[in-house]
Amino acid sequence: MASSGNDPRQPSTAKPYKPQPVHPDNLPVDYSGFIAIIFGVAGVMFRYKLGSWLALIFCAQSLANMRNLETDLKQISTGFMFAVMGMVTNYLSPARAAVKT
Repeated sequence: MASSGNDPRQPSTAKPYKPQPVHPDNLPVDYSGFIAIIFGVAGVMFRYKLGSWLALIFCAQSLANMRNLETDLKQISTGFMFAVMGMVTNYLSPARAAVKT
């Protein structure tokens, strides 16, 4: 054990950590918003109910972790619209006709 007399640290020179400001264009990609759009498109185009539900969940996750209001809100709203369109397509449209072979 070292004694306190041999401690090389100087509390008077310690500075609190200040993160450097990051420009909004240099923020990392919001993967949950991107995945929400992908699942939303899959839910609409291929009529996958699971895709629409996952798009809705990833939209909520992206909304909770939003960093940049302007660009993230556009991406979240796009994913949400695809999720809602998928829900309407899957649950409110008439059933597909069975293919007869």
